[in-house]
Amino acid sequence: MSWNGKKRHSATGFVAGSALAGGWYAATSALLSGTPAQTVPVIGAIAIASLVPLIAANVRATPARATVDDSVAQQLRVLKMHTMVNVVDTDNLLVEVNDLLLEATGYTRKELIGKPVAMLYSKDNRTTATEIRDLLRQGKSWQGETTLRNRDGSNCVTQTTVTPLLDANGRWIGSISARTDITSTTKLIARRDTAMTLHELRDDIWIVSEDNLELRYMNLAAKARFGWSTRPKNGQTVRDMAAERGCEDVLDACLRMMDIGDTYMTFSATISGTNFEGSIKWLNKGTVDGRLLIMLHDITERLEQEQLQADFISMVSHELRSPLTSIKGSMGLLLSKAAGQLPPKAEGLLEIAHRNADRLVLIINDILDMEKISSGRLDFELETADLSELVAESLRANATAHQRFGLKINCHGVDTPTYIETDANRIIQVLTNLMSNAAKFSKPGGTVEISVDKTPESVCVSVRDEGMGIAPEDQHKIFQRFADMANSDRATKGGTGLGLSICKAIVEGLGGTIDFVSKEGRGTTFTFTLPVKTRHSGPENDFERLENVG
Repeated sequence: MSWNGKKRHSATGFVAGSALAGGWYAATSALLSGTPAQTVPVIGAIAIASLVPLIAANVRATPARATVDDSVAQQLRVLKMHTMVNVVDTDNLLVEVNDLLLEATGYTRKELIGKPVAMLYSKDNRTTATEIRDLLRQGKSWQGETTLRNRDGSNCVTQTTVTPLLDANGRWIGSISARTDITSTTKLIARRDTAMTLHELRDDIWIVSEDNLELRYMNLAAKARFGWSTRPKNGQTVRDMAAERGCEDVLDACLRMMDIGDTYMTFSATISGTNFEGSIKWLNKGTVDGRLLIMLHDITERLEQEQLQADFISMVSHELRSPLTSIKGSMGLLLSKAAGQLPPKAEGLLEIAHRNADRLVLIINDILDMEKISSGRLDFELETADLSELVAESLRANATAHQRFGLKINCHGVDTPTYIETDANRIIQVLTNLMSNAAKFSKPGGTVEISVDKTPESVCVSVRDEGMGIAPEDQHKIFQRFADMANSDRATKGGTGLGLSICKAIVEGLGGTIDFVSKEGRGTTFTFTLPVKTRHSGPENDFERLENVG
């Protein structure tokens, strides 16, 4: 009952008591005489005036309290009908859960009652549960978002209020939690935030339908690309964009992906002279809501920077190669005694300088070759050549290394000529590189085997060593540029890390293939196969084949 209500009830009782007391006094004074007439009316009036207000207050209070109790019970019933509710004790064990919480989480009452409330929280919310418990111990409530872990492993996001339960002495005896499921709202907000992020991205974003490739969405960057200020017109498809806007590469990528059935792929595209790296993600594949998410990244600026870098490297390499060639030639003349006999100590120092000049020339040549490969300018001079003679020449070029490591060289299939149409100098470059690696990574005194096998259509060359082999975790990157293996020890053994990448580019540019087999601790065998008659159609096709090398 409110304070104003109590005042009204007290006033009413006082008025009634005063009236009854006055009536009692008048009636008894008239009826009595003597001493009773002097005392009874006064005492009775005082008693009536005091008791009537108290009786009136008690009579009115009883039905009001019942009404309040009924209202509270009704409110609790409504709360449990629309909100997930659970009660825990001081040990944080669940002692009560309502039906809505059971329906939302998929648990049964038997599975939850008596269990720690933490089993309802996802791993991300375990810290939050501890914070809530600390506040409850202080008699404070907590409000915020919590993520419940459902029985099937999924999550349920809830807006939660946790209130401590106290006994008559104010001691904490547990807590009650009221939760509202906001999972759907959270997902809507996440989708909205994702849409806003996509809209502001610098990359071009398209979303197209799975069934007819109709454009459903384009972000700001994509619309600006075509001079649009609003969304694509209804019915506009990727096929229309290919026919009217030069987007054939995007259409081809979509059709190729749907034909293969992959859910993700990357591709290259050119739209109105602009180069893009593209990717397609197939969303909700095979459903009525199936869509393709297309992302196009403009690489014009990157290609310009790469070209500037390549031009600089090419210029520096060319400028270095000319003086190095001259220095190397002069040292070679001195070592050949063209200027007379040299003191033994000076001759030893000159040999060291000459070897390092050779190494520098090889490094520069490798860099120039990679620059040619990257720009699609790796040219080949095709001629008929004897592969057996090319092997012999490569062996002579590596003779010093073989002798230094005390290696035994076994050759198979080189006793008779093996003629193919190829670029002899480039094949020598491949053979020299493979033989050099075999020498560097073989055990001292080991054996290197070189084999040539010919069929009517192709010829196969293999170089096998007995070295340390290539670790399985490194084998996927063996043909990458600057690949550094766990056991390569490049600082001691030398090399640029470009040789095998160049070998792959040369062999594939001549229409062949290259691969290897390696067992750690037992050695490695590199094998390349070339067609007997090379089909070669110029630098443009070379670039198509070599652009992904390394």
